[in-house]
Amino acid sequence: MIIELSEAQRESQSGFRDFVDRLVAPFADEHDRRQEMPPELIRQVAEAGYLGGVIPAQYGGSAMDAVTWGLLCEEIGRGSASLLSLLIVHGMVAQALIKWGSEAQRQEWLPKLAKGEMIGAFGLTEPNIGSDARNIETTAVLEGDEWRLNGQKRWISFAQVATLFLILAQVDGKPAAFLVERGRDGFSTEPINGMLGFRSAMLAGIHMQECRIPAANLVGRVGFGFSHVAGTALDHGRYCVAWGCLGLAQAGLDASLAYTGKRKQFGAFLKTHELIQELIADMITQIRAARMLCYQAAYLKQQGDPSLIMETSIAKYFTSRVAVKVSSDAVQIHGANGCSDSYPVQRYLRDAKIMEIIEGSNQMQQIIIAKYGYQDHIMNQRRQRSENSGSKAE
Repeated sequence: MIIELSEAQRESQSGFRDFVDRLVAPFADEHDRRQEMPPELIRQVAEAGYLGGVIPAQYGGSAMDAVTWGLLCEEIGRGSASLLSLLIVHGMVAQALIKWGSEAQRQEWLPKLAKGEMIGAFGLTEPNIGSDARNIETTAVLEGDEWRLNGQKRWISFAQVATLFLILAQVDGKPAAFLVERGRDGFSTEPINGMLGFRSAMLAGIHMQECRIPAANLVGRVGFGFSHVAGTALDHGRYCVAWGCLGLAQAGLDASLAYTGKRKQFGAFLKTHELIQELIADMITQIRAARMLCYQAAYLKQQGDPSLIMETSIAKYFTSRVAVKVSSDAVQIHGANGCSDSYPVQRYLRDAKIMEIIEGSNQMQQIIIAKYGYQDHIMNQRRQRSENSGSKAE
């Protein structure tokens, strides 16, 4: 199968690369050291139309197709994994509203999200709950025309600056999703610093104590919070992470190619040493394979194919592993320089490790992939038996 971008997609890709090369990559290490994302850069991302990338035009969005959105995530991931996480969580809120929000909610929130007038964040993870998201401890109780929320969330990307949060809570033991605006009484955030990676992703913990929101802020129905609303958001998140890991791996390869072409050891450039060539060859091969998985997921996403869930999990699982391997080898190639903050490869490695954890850890992806694998196996056996029975009848 030959993958060929349309002229419009190539033009978009070129624009994304220019944006990253000018405004993101040169400053990513400094943002990482300061553990913050400048408001000016977030504003520039919004003005470029990237925050509205997945939002339909009727709500003021850029309405990018699946491949174009993937290309954007790849380029942003190449420049800064922390900035990529803004696109991820902002898009997760938007996607959940597009699919499960009421028309009134879409009209109210999507135009603001598309323009960057509001920044979205996704509140699922809790201090005591990791991958066991169905058993979240945050609760919501309906009192008259208001919901009363109590609980905590942890490790929430861009929660320091977000203004609209999609919060998962339990309602009488059933999961539900709610829109919570910053500024509501009883709602507060606490910055989280000192992370291994994603240091400029503006992470924070969320505290809700008797936090009251309008009854109309329920997204979908009670009981649909995890399987439907959060499921849609997480599928989108995994898709973004897969493409972002592709960009992160490409950054590691690019840095290694440049370094080995100018660094000498034993009187010869590193690129002439066979062991270095072996590492570079593996990087190129793994990235090519990862890119094909991302394109496969994009094709299925564009077609609305139900197998997208498994293919996206495969893409996220594989590309995150590739990002870790490539960035680790990039540090190895750079030697002691690779362990210094004077070179970005150490940031790539730290960020790549986070990619193996967010939006469903690699172990959770393995469970999903294996589950679908067994289901496909059973379906294939049934199909074969049916075909054999038909042949005998004839």
